[in-house]
Amino acid sequence: MANEESTKTESVALDDGWKEMFKKSDHIAFYRRHKQNPGVHYCVTLESLALTEKGASLELFETKSQVHLLLQVRVCRESTIRITIDEIHPVKIRYRVPDVLIEDPVYEQLRVERKGEGSVTLSWGLGQHQVWIQETPFSLDVLCVKEVIATLNPNGRTLFETLQDPPRHDSTLNQGDPSGLWRERFGQFVDVKANGPSSVGMDFCLHGFNHVYGIPEHADRLRLKDTSGGEPYRLYNLDVFGYRTNSRLGLYGSVPLLFAHKSDKTLGLFWLNASETLVDVHYHPKDSEEDVAAPVNRSRTPIQTDVHWISESGVIDCFILTGPTPSQVLTQYAQLTGFQAFPPLWSLGYHQCRWNYEDEADVKSVDAGFDHHSIPYDVIWLDIEHTDGKRYFTWDSKHFPNPVALQQHLARKKRKMVVISDPHIKVDPDWSLYCEARDGDHFVKVKDGGVYTGSCWPGDSNYLDFSCPQTRSWYARCYSLNKYKGSTDSLFVWNDMNEPSVFYGPEQTMPKNAVHRGGWEHRDLHNLYGFYQHMATVDGLMTRAGGTERPFVLTRSFFAGSQRLGAVWTGDTESTWDHLKFCIPMLLSISLAGIAFCGADVGGFVGNPEPELLVRWYQAGALQPFFRGHANKSTKRREPWLFGEAVTASIRSAIQQRYCLLPYWYTLFHQAHTSALPPMRPLWVEFPGEQSTFRVDHEYMIGSALLACPVTAPGVKEVMVFLPGIKELWYDIDSAQAFSGDQNLAHPVTLDNVPVFQRGGTVVPRREGNGSCSSDFQKLPLSLTVALDSKGCAEGLLYEDDGHSFHYRDRKTFSLHRFLMKPGSLSCSRFSEEGTFATGSSVQSVLFLGMRRKPSAVTAHVSGVQVPVMFQYGEDQHTLVLGGLGLGVGRDWEIRMQ
Repeated sequence: MANEESTKTESVALDDGWKEMFKKSDHIAFYRRHKQNPGVHYCVTLESLALTEKGASLELFETKSQVHLLLQVRVCRESTIRITIDEIHPVKIRYRVPDVLIEDPVYEQLRVERKGEGSVTLSWGLGQHQVWIQETPFSLDVLCVKEVIATLNPNGRTLFETLQDPPRHDSTLNQGDPSGLWRERFGQFVDVKANGPSSVGMDFCLHGFNHVYGIPEHADRLRLKDTSGGEPYRLYNLDVFGYRTNSRLGLYGSVPLLFAHKSDKTLGLFWLNASETLVDVHYHPKDSEEDVAAPVNRSRTPIQTDVHWISESGVIDCFILTGPTPSQVLTQYAQLTGFQAFPPLWSLGYHQCRWNYEDEADVKSVDAGFDHHSIPYDVIWLDIEHTDGKRYFTWDSKHFPNPVALQQHLARKKRKMVVISDPHIKVDPDWSLYCEARDGDHFVKVKDGGVYTGSCWPGDSNYLDFSCPQTRSWYARCYSLNKYKGSTDSLFVWNDMNEPSVFYGPEQTMPKNAVHRGGWEHRDLHNLYGFYQHMATVDGLMTRAGGTERPFVLTRSFFAGSQRLGAVWTGDTESTWDHLKFCIPMLLSISLAGIAFCGADVGGFVGNPEPELLVRWYQAGALQPFFRGHANKSTKRREPWLFGEAVTASIRSAIQQRYCLLPYWYTLFHQAHTSALPPMRPLWVEFPGEQSTFRVDHEYMIGSALLACPVTAPGVKEVMVFLPGIKELWYDIDSAQAFSGDQNLAHPVTLDNVPVFQRGGTVVPRREGNGSCSSDFQKLPLSLTVALDSKGCAEGLLYEDDGHSFHYRDRKTFSLHRFLMKPGSLSCSRFSEEGTFATGSSVQSVLFLGMRRKPSAVTAHVSGVQVPVMFQYGEDQHTLVLGGLGLGVGRDWEIRMQ
């Protein structure tokens, strides 16, 4: 063990309030250097061009310093272009992000298309895409069908600070080092840099684009704002309690993926770097210029967006995802970093959480309260107080003396429990798990080799080094039923505080010069820390189940690739209308970044929501992927039945509607798992050619069939809803009234409803009836809502499996059926011949929307047998309702209307 003095941080907490706790860009030395840099002149040596089976390489050099760098150009499948720049002869190897890409990409063979004086053009395959490299000054154009869509280093802003040996004399450091090259101060905190300045940056011009999105997590609008004269978007995972909205401050997670979109093309930029990163966005023309300029002037102004990425360390490693459609960019990104993990069905139900439920009697009382008030739910959660003195993997013996019996009590009702597990380990030499971690060398270190000690919930804590594979394996074994006493196979996990959060640390996180296995500084991999804990926890639950059961792990901190591990949420929201409103663009941004299983704390984590706000948040949460109510321990209790019968009824209705819609949600998550299309989508993903959708972020699509517009303001009697699609029909799911697309609609609302519209041409499956949890709802019959398009057609899918295991993957035990409506008939048939799941589901009723004529007769045809069907026709709203069907989904059938 290191002595006490070596394990303490040099720094103390800031006492100047929230404003001074977190940095702004002028506090960040490497960002200042890049912005103040007049431009470093890099050139390419064309004579150095070398083609291999994996791409092309060339030498870059800086004309003044003669520093030489290696530029690599490689092309992955689907024409994803990878550009990397690194030192040729570094004083030490620079950090390259491991474990995020799911495999080493397979690269195309490049060829020289043209070579002229001062430039070379590379191509591959059929030659649709090309890369044009200019020698001096260095720039790189990406062309699609001879049109330049992106330029790298167009303004000469590339800067690559090479690593250095520390100066022999400490005079630079003693004089203050105002440029922050070797030592940087923020308040009382001092960051000493082992190898001096190490930042990298590059600018991009995206030609023809003036709408960019992505790079979560920020409490901001969906379309990224122009950062001229303001703060850049910051990607640096931080524990920000009760964060502000309309802010570009980095929050709990970082995904360095940016989308550029225009009517006929979508482009992606993936900047693979895990250190602190800042992104500047400049639109040309600026929004104000674009709005006031006459059309003739606009037509003469080239439309483009300049994006400048700047990271504190590592290498330049960027991927250009060429699309050209939104769905293709999403797939290209998933092929690099992984598809969304397929969640167990129960995890798509409602989750009830609080910091904290006091004891076993409290948990059972809340559980019984849901049954008493006929409100379905699937999971109850325990926060940090359930442990013995904030020691994770333990239980408070006074308040939770029989945790196995408690879990079994819930399991008999087909319900689950989730407990919290944070990355800090209480310093306690009398605790066996602490001693095991210490003796196994599993903790993050300080620069002199001692164990790093920070402060969190237990007080003095050491932090597990999840970047180390051996530590992840050890941590995963901690979840075994034999080792985690009091756990059962119906217990799942929540990783919190894993940015990592360090009380009284710089920006409430770990010092950047803390040291991980392999000698890497924390600055190199900070944004990966939570990703690695999430990975280790998932591995633990997978191992516990012998690899047969799907795990569920929620994480607060995330990075690119987190989607293949599980779910995330938006952290410590406030109980305000503003936070409810901003949750929508935040979740849309996270969904675009591949993490489809995302949600926000219903009701807000900080504060006491008024009843109207609580109802509206439940209604919104029920229409978002991850659905959990959660609250701070300082708030009043807010179980759904504590605000009077009217509020209880509204919340019950929202939750029940969520459960009825689970077949649709589950089918959408299978789609996310296989094709990367997130269930919650911006309108422009579904309607990419319609500019009127490009800035809409108060409403969104749930799959391709439903449009949701949650109410996010108090006391409103109507909500403005934009219905996209010039040729589309939309149906209000409450009234069945039809509306044409491409219009703004003033839609009346009450406290009991929110605007949800079904798109013409779609079929949405629901469960009919009530139950106490998802398991009950699975036994209920199905109803179909068939919304006809202008041609009287519609179609939809239903995916089913056992809801919890990997048999769908390993044994092909799943079923995928298509419901197809053509004028006069609705049919059900297998959409995939591969699946072998014997579904017990049956369709009991069908609601047709937009049925212009009352049929004279309706018959069902199954295996050659014709059966008459009861029906009711609504003349006013053009609806047709079929009942008493009992048509098994596992058999082909057809309903004919004469």
